[in-house]
Amino acid sequence: MNTPIKLAFLILCIALTATAIVVPVKRDAVTPEHEKAVAGICGVVQDKRLCSITLKTVPSNDPAVLVRHLATAAESSVKKGLKFLSGIKPKYKGDKFATTCITSCEKQLNNALEDFSDFWKAAGKDITSMADNYFTCKKKMTSIFNYQSSCLDDIYDKTLLKEVQGGIGLGKRMSSESLDVFDGMGKVFNTLNIKTKLNQKDTDALLPPPLSFYYY
Repeated sequence: MNTPIKLAFLILCIALTATAIVVPVKRDAVTPEHEKAVAGICGVVQDKRLCSITLKTVPSNDPAVLVRHLATAAESSVKKGLKFLSGIKPKYKGDKFATTCITSCEKQLNNALEDFSDFWKAAGKDITSMADNYFTCKKKMTSIFNYQSSCLDDIYDKTLLKEVQGGIGLGKRMSSESLDVFDGMGKVFNTLNIKTKLNQKDTDALLPPPLSFYYY
């Protein structure tokens, strides 16, 4: 085979190979229905950007799924916060005040996780369960947020506060987002044209109290 023919054949092979391995451009899976559902939920929270980022990739338009995902993100962040506190504890081994603050904060976050367990029981997996146990869900989320807030309120050393806040701050923010959603659930339902009535009565009577109930 002559050299020019070889060269042309080689170029053709390279072109065909390149065409065969081209990866198609990934299209944005967000639909107008999904955008509407996310906007309806995130419209009642303070940090709309964080809420939108958290819910943007959830493959569902179901408001119950989106609200649960926001709470799941909050719970995961609290667990990461506990891991962070455990990691910095050895660093303050000789500092009695810092050790006491970190230990107290760990207790508060564990109490929050106990309340998450009850929250999931009340929330269920659909919008009807969430509406039927609305008051209880809101009460539990309020408690979850307060545990994290009181953790930081007890630390008056600015350096330690900054470090702990950096490690558990996201959990507090995500819990605040979920609490905002339940505070504004009536508006969310109106925006998304959900006709289910929110139960304003406490349905927590059948649930055993969390261990934190027995501690001061």
